[in-house]
Amino acid sequence: MDLTLKIWRQKDSNAKGQMVDYKVTEISEHMSFLEMMDVLNEQLVNSGEEPVAFDHDCREGICGMCSLYINGEAHGPDRGVTTCQLHMRMFKDGDTITIEPWRAAAFPVIKDLVVDRMSFERIQHAGGYISVNTSGNTQDANSLPISKHAADEAMDAATCIGCGACVATCKNSSAMLFVGAKVSQYALLPQGQVEAADRVKNMVAQMDLEGFGNCTNTGACEVECPKGISLDNIARMNRELMKAALK
Repeated sequence: MDLTLKIWRQKDSNAKGQMVDYKVTEISEHMSFLEMMDVLNEQLVNSGEEPVAFDHDCREGICGMCSLYINGEAHGPDRGVTTCQLHMRMFKDGDTITIEPWRAAAFPVIKDLVVDRMSFERIQHAGGYISVNTSGNTQDANSLPISKHAADEAMDAATCIGCGACVATCKNSSAMLFVGAKVSQYALLPQGQVEAADRVKNMVAQMDLEGFGNCTNTGACEVECPKGISLDNIARMNRELMKAALK
């Protein structure tokens, strides 16, 4: 298939960016979206132009690095997949595809389609950990009874890969789904109870400090999340925050 790509190009964080049109031809419907981007970049390099900068790592839907805003949707038109798992069969011959970076004040553009998501790392550093001793003195897992329901919910929350699709999709650039998931995965387990109150207060405070907006209650974040993180995690985070405030 032959395609027209409208891609955001920005030299660095201080430069003024713009949309630039490119043509790519003979794209196989079996290619992933990133493979199509590789074809474009090979074309640009061969013609002496600078390739488009975009993030990628595992290309297996695990790391969350490949975050792109494609035709107005985080990770593109498919559901439950990251950009690296999006295939070109989702598009048609002759289509025009608009490709942008995440748009959020807390995710400043580094170059082209690459954004700085260290704000997520700082939120996790603020409280996304447990103080259980794991230096050769770990308690046997089977000695800590946990209900199947709690274990399943904790595992579901832990599947968040921190890609930022929730932020990119939200009209307020809210990170509450991400923070809710990170709070929930510990709040549901006994190992996470030691610093539960400090964790939620510190992580929410850091989220606000980073400049993320408030939840819009529209649920767009859950729809666009490649791992299907539930809005229930935001409700749990709010409950944990209320409990912490009362202590």
